[in-house]
Amino acid sequence: MTKTLSPLLHYILRYGFIGSLFFLTGCQSFLTQPTESASPVARSLPMPIASHEYSFDSAREDVVGKLQIITAREDDTLSDIARRFNLGYEEIVSANPQIDPWLPKAGTKVVIPTQFVLPDAPRQGIVINLAAMRLFYFPQTKPGEPQRVITHPVGIGRVEWKTPEGMTRITAKNKNPSWIPTPSIRKEHARNGNPLPAIVPPGPDNPMGAHVLRLAWPSYAIHGTDKPPSIGLRGSHGCVRMYPEDIAFIYNDVPVGTPVRVVNQPHLLGWRENTLYLQSYPILEDDKRNHNLLLKNSLNTARASSKAKLDSRSQARINQALLNEILQNPRAIATPVTQTDLTLQAYLDLAKRVQNTLPFNATWDGNMDGQLTAATVMEMADQEEVRMR
Repeated sequence: MTKTLSPLLHYILRYGFIGSLFFLTGCQSFLTQPTESASPVARSLPMPIASHEYSFDSAREDVVGKLQIITAREDDTLSDIARRFNLGYEEIVSANPQIDPWLPKAGTKVVIPTQFVLPDAPRQGIVINLAAMRLFYFPQTKPGEPQRVITHPVGIGRVEWKTPEGMTRITAKNKNPSWIPTPSIRKEHARNGNPLPAIVPPGPDNPMGAHVLRLAWPSYAIHGTDKPPSIGLRGSHGCVRMYPEDIAFIYNDVPVGTPVRVVNQPHLLGWRENTLYLQSYPILEDDKRNHNLLLKNSLNTARASSKAKLDSRSQARINQALLNEILQNPRAIATPVTQTDLTLQAYLDLAKRVQNTLPFNATWDGNMDGQLTAATVMEMADQEEVRMR
């Protein structure tokens, strides 16, 4: 097998072959590298910071986390790195558009977009941003305590099985659930040559994983997965998937009755210190709204908000060239757009360089037993390409 993916093979990997394999598994998908191997790290670099839980001043700040840069190892894929840093597939691919997702090559600098502009929504309960493919949970805090947010990447419904937008709530929580596929899901699987039983029992092959938060919307839930590399992709039948370690992390924290708000916000604006940030994600292919008008309205709102009147924020001016650069090439990177003459590359050059290892206090333990290697995936894609000729 050659070391370079052809354009056709890359397309099949990302949109065709990967999609077909992910979709055949009901509410699920797959992929990645075997066990997280110990590898020498540059001791001069600091440890990476965990990127899932933050405290912030809700009266002043809309941005949490820090941008980080790591150096890829020989056997890394971007999918491996995404899970290591609690990111989804599309997040890390968008942040690194010039890097081959399956063969990034040892020594390649990889942007880790672990800085987040919070969604424009009430900061209570769970907020899911479909465009970002990311969940934000705002636990209740006592008076006088800073607000907390716990954020994790998610997988969402594909185009023909959209995850709905709007308000709902958690109605029940279950460990080791059985999956009862709907008649339409069973019909689809049978048509694809992968018939399903009426009930899929609990276990390692259950597409719902080991934890589920059931919603007031019938047939929809937030749950784990038996195919972790589907996180950050549109591959479910409308449910919201989480890495197994992430759903386990919040399962005990989230009480029944917690409100859940699902939004679709590809362009996020928010304040941090005296700077306005823009985080732009690729617009979902079935989202036909006028996003230029929506962004214009969001900018006006951000500049007129109570936060915009704090300190010297009212004097901040938009760097139009940088804003245009971000909008033309959305890279899921929260970027300060009120810093004069700043370019995106200059901002990336300022990002913190850290070790390519599991962050301290990460939710994941690095165990990837039983998952497919990148080499196996490419071999299967080659076979699929031959079959399609």
